[in-house]
Amino acid sequence: MKDLKKRFLENGVRYIAVEGNIGAGKTTLARLIAGETGASLFEEQVDDNPFLSKFYQDRHGYAFQAQIFFLLNRYRQQLEIAQRDLFSDLAVADYLFEKDSIFAHVVLGDDELVLYNRLLEQLRGRIASPDLVIYLQASPPVLVDRIRRRGRSFEKGLGEDYLSTLNEAFNHFFFHYEGSPLLVVNTDRLDFAASREHLEDLFARVTERFTGTRFYVPSWEPELS
Repeated sequence: MKDLKKRFLENGVRYIAVEGNIGAGKTTLARLIAGETGASLFEEQVDDNPFLSKFYQDRHGYAFQAQIFFLLNRYRQQLEIAQRDLFSDLAVADYLFEKDSIFAHVVLGDDELVLYNRLLEQLRGRIASPDLVIYLQASPPVLVDRIRRRGRSFEKGLGEDYLSTLNEAFNHFFFHYEGSPLLVVNTDRLDFAASREHLEDLFARVTERFTGTRFYVPSWEPELS
């Protein structure tokens, strides 16, 4: 698509966050946007978390350690984003900083959550808000299939029940989200990496100026009345 970066900047979009459940395609889409626009790409460092594989084996025993590691890593990256010249540069991240609390409320116990929230409140004040959030949805069977195909050993135990619980948490969070314009995209029948048609159709919609929440409907499907 011609001059995608220019279209984003003309609409005041200089920082894009792509969000969604495990396996929804966040990193894939963030990389495609960065590749098309030359944007600075900030990827969540999942494989660097030394507690993650232990968490998947013993969620109760290692949830707090894994969550705090993610929180501090995300905070460090967010400081880099906030310090960029966002008046002329475009940045895209494959996560939204606020989503950290989604997982925290799912996996942490009450006492751990109190400590987590105290730390989060100390950090969030220096975080830059994105100009656009793209929320990728997918059903649990689709998520399981994608997770298995990418073959991360520590994700082998992820099942539909856990992913369904996370889906509910994500949907609840974004139902109440008002921090930025939000585009909700159901990806069950979309493949942005394999289909140029899918990708360009999304780009045509995501570069339209809008406020509030919008639900993406592919151009080949009828609009809901």
